[in-house]
Amino acid sequence: MALLEVQQLSIHFGGVKAVQNVSFQIDSGIVYAVIGPNGAGKTTLFNLITGIYTPTSGEIRLNGESIGGKTPDQLAQRGVARTFQNLQICMNMTAVENVMVGAHLRLDRNLFKAALRWPSIRHRDRELRLEAAELMRFVGLQDYVQSRADAMPYGALKRLEIARALAMKPRLSFLDEPAAGLNTKETMDVDALVRKVADSGVTVVLVEHDMKMVMNLSDRILVLDYGKKLTEGTAEEVRRNPDVIAAYLGAHA
Repeated sequence: MALLEVQQLSIHFGGVKAVQNVSFQIDSGIVYAVIGPNGAGKTTLFNLITGIYTPTSGEIRLNGESIGGKTPDQLAQRGVARTFQNLQICMNMTAVENVMVGAHLRLDRNLFKAALRWPSIRHRDRELRLEAAELMRFVGLQDYVQSRADAMPYGALKRLEIARALAMKPRLSFLDEPAAGLNTKETMDVDALVRKVADSGVTVVLVEHDMKMVMNLSDRILVLDYGKKLTEGTAEEVRRNPDVIAAYLGAHA
C-alpha cells in the first residue's frame, strides 16, 4: 500500500479550477517532486493535502485512512509536517526554541502543571532542548545552537524550518520551495539535506523551481500544468517528455 494516495482531487475558487482531477500515489521513503510552470497549481495541491484547503471533490488517503478535509493539526497528529515558501520563523525566539515548537504535540500541555513548573515539565523541556540541538546538528546548523533566530542568515533559517518540521517526527514531510532565494552553495546543502531526510525514513514531497536540484534529487516527479496532471515518472522520463518541454518552453520552442 502506498503511503499517500490522491484520487481525482479538485478544488474550484468560483469559476477558477485551480486543481482538476489530479491523481497520483507516493510510496514510503522516497523524494517525490511536484513541478510545473508558475500558476500550475503546485502550492494549491500542497494546501489541499495538508489541510489548509478543503477539496471540492476527490479523495486523499494517508496509509489507507481518508484525510480529505482534516485540519492541519489533525494531520500533524498523523505524522504530516509542512514547511512554507515564505519563512515562518519566530524571530523573537532562539533557534533551539523554534525547533522545540515543532515538538509541541509531544509535550504535556496541562496548564496547571506548566504554571507551577512541575519537575516533570522542567525535565521534559530539558530533554526536548537537547533533542532540538541534535536536530540542528542533523541539518548542519551546529554553529547556531546558541543563536537567536534573528541573528541567523537566510540560508540557515531555511534549514531551521526543516529541523522544526522534523521535530514532529513525521512520516511525511512537505517542503515548499526549500531552496528559494538560496545561492548555489546553499542550494547544494539543501539538496544533500533533503536526501538525508529521506534516507532517515521520512517521505519527502517537494515543490521546487530549481530544475537541476529536482532532477538530481527526485525518485518520482509529478508535472502539473494549469491545475491538471501533465505527466508523472522518473527524472529521465520527465526530462524527455515533449509535453513537459512544451509547457515550460512553449510549443514553438
